[in-house]
This record gives sequence, C-alpha cells and structure tokens, in this order.
Amino acid sequence: MTAPVRTRDRHEAAVGLPRLLWVPAGLAFALIALPVVGLGLRTDWPRLPELLLSEAALDALRLSLLTASCSTVICIVLGGPLAVVLARGRLPGLQVLRSIVLLPLVLPPVVGGLALLYLVGRTGLVGQGLELAFGITVPFTTAAVVLAQTFVALPFLVVSLEGALRTSGQRYEAVAATLGASPALAFRRVTVPLVLPGLLSGAVLAFARCLGEFGATIAFAGSLQGTTRTLPLLVYLARESDVDAAVALSLLLVVVAVVVIAIARPRTVAS
Repeated sequence: MTAPVRTRDRHEAAVGLPRLLWVPAGLAFALIALPVVGLGLRTDWPRLPELLLSEAALDALRLSLLTASCSTVICIVLGGPLAVVLARGRLPGLQVLRSIVLLPLVLPPVVGGLALLYLVGRTGLVGQGLELAFGITVPFTTAAVVLAQTFVALPFLVVSLEGALRTSGQRYEAVAATLGASPALAFRRVTVPLVLPGLLSGAVLAFARCLGEFGATIAFAGSLQGTTRTLPLLVYLARESDVDAAVALSLLLVVVAVVVIAIARPRTVAS
C-alpha cells in the first residue's frame, strides 16, 4: 500500500511549478504583507501597553470579540440550513435566491447598514411594529452590532459550506438511505461529518469578517463606547486625534485575526 503512495508523491514533486508563477505570487504576497509590516514599523512600541490597555481599547476589544462570536453562532445556525437548501434543494428560483444571498458580498457595507436601519429602525417596516408591540428598539444597541455583522458575514459561511456540500456529493447519503436511514438520520450521521471541515472554514471566515466589520455597524448601530463601539470604529475615531493609538489598535486587530486563522485554519485543512 505504501509503494504506490510514495511513487505518486515522487511524481508530484517532480512536476514542480512554472517559474513564471513565482513573480506574480510574490507580488501578491507583498501586497498583503507589506502594509502590515508598515503598521509594525509605524507603531510606537514603548507606548504600546498604555495604548492597548486603555479603558476605551479594552471595551472595544471585549465588544468586538463578544459580538463577533454571537454573530458567528447565528451565521452557523441560520447559514448552515440555507447552504444545504441552496446545494441540495430542487425548488424553482434557487438561482435567484442564491444571487440575493450573495448580495452582501458586493454591496458596500454602509448600504447594508442603511438597509437594516430602514427595516428595523423606529420607522422601519419591522422596527415600527417591534417598538409598538414590545417596546423593543434595535438600532444603536449591541444587538444592532450583532445584526449588522451577521448581515455582512453570513454569505461567507453559506458559500464555503455550499461548496463543501457540492463537492461531497450525495452518494453516501444514498447508501445510508438504502440501509434504512431516514433523511434526518442520514443528514445528522453522514452529511454533517462529511462537510464539517467546510463548516469550520466558513465559521472562521465569518468570524474574521465580523471582527473587521465597520460600514454597516456605524450606519446601523452608531458608535457608543461599551455598547456599539467595536475595534474598527475605535480605530476610525482614534486616527483623528491620536495616530499612535489608531496604529496600535490596528495592529491589535491584525494580531487577533492572525491568531484566529492560525488556530482554526490548519484543523480544517487537516480534516
């Protein structure tokens, strides 16, 4: 069993890569990495602990991690079934539905924030009813931050999971059905384990997108310290008054995002 595998590995290693690919690949990497290096060079390292441990920075970090976590859970709970319907459904109009689901990927986030405001705001289609019936006001609250983040991050999870579902196919579920498994049992015992790497990958992307969300949040939730002011909003405000603080907070966002991806990403690949 091992000889064919080793032979295949040697053949793959012998193929190599065209040398021309290294130049654009290196430029692409530089385009991503060098701005981050620039942040590090501009950072006031002696003042870094003072800047990152300020009350405003800690409040923004706590709120960012809390809201991003809540939004990611909502993306999984709602986006998972939506991805299954898009990948396996046979209903007419699914292509149109898929196009609508992908809208937040191409819309400017601030447009999404305004759309949410006019839907769930006090005079909005849903918001007016919520306030009159239950006295609930969504805009400019922490719940508004979660809703804005979910709106922009949901397509990332749906696209990742839908791709995993299409790649895995339905042959194993068909085998389970011939053995007497119900659709629900086959989905729980066969489909979910098969697409779990795709789900985890999508969750990581959604969390990272939530962590960096700015436009929809400021349009729909505002910027109130401890309530709606996440790290990206604090960076935006700090750049007007304290550039060193803005750079330090930006570097903190980069570090948190890298840690999240480094911890979760290898597990999805290894699976």
